[in-house]
Amino acid sequence: MKLSRQKKPNPRVTVVGRTLRKTSIDEAPQFVNVLLGNMSVVGPRPHMVEHDEMYKKFIDRYNVRFVTKPGITGWAQVNGYRGATEDDSLMEKRIEHDLWYIKNWSIGLDAKIIFMTMWSLFKGDKNAF
Repeated sequence: MKLSRQKKPNPRVTVVGRTLRKTSIDEAPQFVNVLLGNMSVVGPRPHMVEHDEMYKKFIDRYNVRFVTKPGITGWAQVNGYRGATEDDSLMEKRIEHDLWYIKNWSIGLDAKIIFMTMWSLFKGDKNAF
């Protein structure tokens, strides 16, 4: 199964919008969800419900991600598995990273992920779209 990703630039995207997405500033409102207790700063990134339904059918242990709160950033994202996935192997790697994070969670790991996320904000992320 393959999800399509639009390759050509979308003419509706403005320079401001592209900058907001590239720098992840558009994620800032998610902190309201953190304050409400619905999300964590660090954890597996949530997917769209239809993607959850699709991937749980063929990615082993996909649903294990739901034992923890979703996060604004995560181990998979700081290791390059961010954004749309062009093929299933990329999603499998993302889930592998999410499961590793859940198994190896520590305050120090969260601090490392936050630092790595902040670093990527400064340098930019090629997988941000």
